[in-house]
Amino acid sequence: MDTELLRVILSNDDNLTYGSIISVYNGEDESVTALTDDGMEELEQMLSYARRSPQEWNDFLDSFVDDEELIARVKAKSPR
Repeated sequence: MDTELLRVILSNDDNLTYGSIISVYNGEDESVTALTDDGMEELEQMLSYARRSPQEWNDFLDSFVDDEELIARVKAKSPR
């Protein structure tokens, strides 16, 4: 999975159920985005549904990603 694509999906809290995406603080002003176990399961399910067909994968990318370069790079790879 493309890590940049995952970052884009996780950058919007509305993409997963409330509480699935959390910030873990690892210093005074430093944090990382993390997923709860439920968040991981929800993300896996979301991606699984999106990968059922090339058309659904393309629709998913168009709905969740605003970066045209990232969309083109991900679409060039096989969704499986």
